[in-house]
Amino acid sequence: MLVVITAVGPDNVGLADPIIHYVTGLGANIAEIQMYDHDEEAVFAMFLRVHIDADRYNSLRTALTEIGRLKKLSIRVWSADVRRNCPRIAICTTYRSEPAQAVLAAIKAGDIHAIPAVMIGNRDNCKGLAESHGVDWQNIGGEKGEANDERMIEILDQYDVDYVLLARYMRVLPASSCWKYAGGRIINLHHGLLPSFPGIRPYHDANEARMLTFGATCHFIVPELDAGNQIVHQETFSVEPGTKIDEIVRIGQEINEPACLVEGLRRVVAGEVELHFHRVVPRNIRS
Repeated sequence: MLVVITAVGPDNVGLADPIIHYVTGLGANIAEIQMYDHDEEAVFAMFLRVHIDADRYNSLRTALTEIGRLKKLSIRVWSADVRRNCPRIAICTTYRSEPAQAVLAAIKAGDIHAIPAVMIGNRDNCKGLAESHGVDWQNIGGEKGEANDERMIEILDQYDVDYVLLARYMRVLPASSCWKYAGGRIINLHHGLLPSFPGIRPYHDANEARMLTFGATCHFIVPELDAGNQIVHQETFSVEPGTKIDEIVRIGQEINEPACLVEGLRRVVAGEVELHFHRVVPRNIRS
């Protein structure tokens, strides 16, 4: 089975060796490894993707948890294969409810085989949506909407989440959070076509560039980059010349963005794609 291992913690000497030695000693084959060592921030992060016999998965988790305790590292061992038929999803929101609503409707209809384990918000705008679908709601926002990123990670761990869905969650995740759930576990909806229209006003930017086709992008989040080869799905719509920007934004927010997120999540949950060396590839095709 394919297993993702992440380790994040205070920088120190000899943090990678015990993890790598144990993994290889268990007979695992390392398919991918990345390490981040930032002296100024005194932060260490490591990502491993390994192949291992399924009957050794629990032993691997137990042993690496102990190594994490001894080395003061936050270690996570995860495999999409454990709950391949019905993974657990965390839906993160801020203001707009349409993308989250579309995902919940697709799950209920059986178009996406997943469990909405928890909804997380830095605002309470989508609390009623969560309650109407019987999904636990957790608010991690302060008075001005500032997010408690450490609390988010605690909640994701508490609910044993497989994938983190940023459904128009309007906060930037810190690199440490991205590392902890690296390996194609964080899925973001951007309300513009990447890489051409990043930023917070992609509809307006595209309109000012005289575009008649607008779109949204569903992509994996990686620690170093927020756009590029991590695109899972893009959804577009076209308008007539002279269409007002308010109407363009309405179509995008109410129709196009939700459709984009649903299809992107479906592809990930169905195991059609995966993230490999920061590239989205069809599952089992890695070159």
